[in-house]
Amino acid sequence: MLEQKIFDDTQCAFSLKSDSELERAYFLFKMISVQPLVKIGTAVTRFALNASLPVEGLIRATVFDHFCGGVSEKDCEPTIKAMYGKGVHSVLDFSVEGKETEALFDEALERVISIIQFAKDKPGMPFSVFKPTGFGRFEVLRKVTEKEALSESEKQEWERIQERFDKACNKAKECNIRLLIDAEESWMQGAVDDLVLKMMQKYNTEYPVVYTTLQCYRWDRLNYLKEMHEDALEKGYKLGVKIVRGAYMEKERERAQEKGYDSPICKDKAETDAHFNAMLVYILDNLDTIWAFIGTHNEESNYLAIEIMAQKEIESKDERLWFGQLYGMSDHISFNLADHGYNVAKYLPFGPVKDVMPYLIRRAEENTSVAGQTNRELTLIKQERKRRNL
Repeated sequence: MLEQKIFDDTQCAFSLKSDSELERAYFLFKMISVQPLVKIGTAVTRFALNASLPVEGLIRATVFDHFCGGVSEKDCEPTIKAMYGKGVHSVLDFSVEGKETEALFDEALERVISIIQFAKDKPGMPFSVFKPTGFGRFEVLRKVTEKEALSESEKQEWERIQERFDKACNKAKECNIRLLIDAEESWMQGAVDDLVLKMMQKYNTEYPVVYTTLQCYRWDRLNYLKEMHEDALEKGYKLGVKIVRGAYMEKERERAQEKGYDSPICKDKAETDAHFNAMLVYILDNLDTIWAFIGTHNEESNYLAIEIMAQKEIESKDERLWFGQLYGMSDHISFNLADHGYNVAKYLPFGPVKDVMPYLIRRAEENTSVAGQTNRELTLIKQERKRRNL
């Protein structure tokens, strides 16, 4: 069993960062650790971009370059190659959010298809990803989830959403790329779940092309995982699952309170952690029939997975199991896991600076709300600065 110290190796964790990049990371996480500063900073940034003030260069040189790979696929290539040299793979994520027209949904599909094509035959890019709300309107997904009647035009929209999903999955199968489909808010996730299940039944016949995403802060997801697993065994397709803790906690609780239904979210972080770990254990107990992508920045959950793998004599390079973190965060987990021979992939966001700002603002806010995580990043960066005598 590995010593519970592998994530403390800062030399390995920050091996790709120059001294100036390390200093920038220190500055950024120092800023993110101060909540009022994040609120003011995000408000000022939004205003500056909406007013077309010349701030893109400043954003690009600081927060954008730390959390994103570039503005285009081509732009990301040096980062993809550098990380692959250290055994860390890339999942290119076109992080443009909140588009609501059919033309933009078609454009998003074309972008996803071009990224899958770009990843084809690149050993450093075994996965691709898309966000369901990039392919269709929130309201249509909500109505389908909540079993509300659709108007004629909405029925046509729903048809087109299904067609876009199918085209993306078909392209992934053709290019031998695994496709991670992100999760959404609970009130539109039912439609996504049903559609992803259909895609898995259709495309996961020989190996899992399509992976669904389960947000473990939802207390019903372990049962849902078991139901899907039974369905996969019964119908003979390969189950691909990505597990994450979840991204919409405040929004979920507020809506449940406002509309008077039970919150779908675990009552606190401890319950969420226990639920995530229970799902992790279930997956590792059934690795002969479930392929998984463990998306977590939590050290304990990563150590738990490593420990169970050692107990069950599961090879670190077993193709059925991958670990994942976001670019610009938790390098101490990603690069040390890769250094010890595990399958690791970083989500590498990219896109035009202005369009990627909602994603970057969310990252900053999430880091602020998970204080322990920001403090851990800062502690490790400080250790590495000291090691380098900066």
